[in-house]
Amino acid sequence: MITVKGTVYNMTRTKPLQSVSVVSSSGRGTVTDSSGHYAITISELDSLSFSYLGRETFKYPVKSINAYNDFDIALHVDPTDLKTVRVTPKDYHMDSLHNRQDYAKYFDYKKPKFKISDPGNGENGVGLDLDEIVNMFRFNRNRRLAAFQKRLIQDEQDKFVEHRFNHVLVRKITHLTGTELDAFMAKYKPSFRFAQSSSDYDFDEYIKLAYIQYKKAKINEAAESKKDKG
Repeated sequence: MITVKGTVYNMTRTKPLQSVSVVSSSGRGTVTDSSGHYAITISELDSLSFSYLGRETFKYPVKSINAYNDFDIALHVDPTDLKTVRVTPKDYHMDSLHNRQDYAKYFDYKKPKFKISDPGNGENGVGLDLDEIVNMFRFNRNRRLAAFQKRLIQDEQDKFVEHRFNHVLVRKITHLTGTELDAFMAKYKPSFRFAQSSSDYDFDEYIKLAYIQYKKAKINEAAESKKDKG
């Protein structure tokens, strides 16, 4: 992962622009502060785009950026009328719906079981469904389908957690940025069950408590490091 930093200016480079959204092709985002500064941690395979007052720049491939710590740009916009640009995560609900539609047969897959069927020929008695018997003994196929279904469900749950526990919200509460923000989110990522059942208030409180623990851990690490050096 690479952290790209810089300042966004107006077209004459005489004034830094606040509240410019900086978004990566993988969905990460941030906004410039009152001094026009931004910092975003992304992959080498990502691209960056900048958006202000509804106008978006073309995408800058990370591999083409020469100075990661000083990537300044100028936007061709009139800065006299400042408006707040909100950066929101990808629409999880739409993505989930499309995913369910695209992989419906895998989400709906059920392990075959013996099924008793009526012969339907007017005779008394019942018989075994031969198609179900055949499916019962297609072990490898059934195992692969079950494993793929499990992976799809896990992926859906992970995306839901990321939808709630997103960079914009965590940065707003903790004020962490860059690698510190990534480290905090990796360590304190909540479970799917908690993300699904908690209210917005409880979720925010969880982030606040996690941040308190994070700061305590950093203080203890610094104290231990100082002790070792001493």
